[in-house]
Amino acid sequence: MKPLVVLVVSFLLSFGIIYCFTSVNNIILSGNIAMCIMLCFTAIGHFKFARGMAMMIPRFVPFKKQVVLITGILEIVMGIALLFETYRQAAGIAVVVFFMLMLPANVSAALKNVDYEQATYTGKGLKYLWFRVPMQFFLISWVIYFSIC
Repeated sequence: MKPLVVLVVSFLLSFGIIYCFTSVNNIILSGNIAMCIMLCFTAIGHFKFARGMAMMIPRFVPFKKQVVLITGILEIVMGIALLFETYRQAAGIAVVVFFMLMLPANVSAALKNVDYEQATYTGKGLKYLWFRVPMQFFLISWVIYFSIC
């Protein structure tokens, strides 16, 4: 829920600020600024809750904590790349692939009741997916609209 709020509020603020200073409705730039801010926000969780996020990764994946930290760095890099028109489409494709790869980890975490913030197995479970799965598709659609098309 927090990432969605960050995304929407960032979009509205960036759109308003850009319009106030340029009198241009630059919805594409606003959408990419918002996604960059959201990706940077979620990347913080990769560093702050690395232990709990490592619990989300399937057992067969080695070096779980390192994977969490690397994906946090990748989120920041991809988010920043969205801000540059030259890299936007490639970054958008990378973000979509990233979101698609994260969906199984979120399903796995829900099945295992992972609470990544507490690094416990006392999370919301399958109830979490009723919000997370539609949000994941919304985020993918957002990136396709603002970055790829």
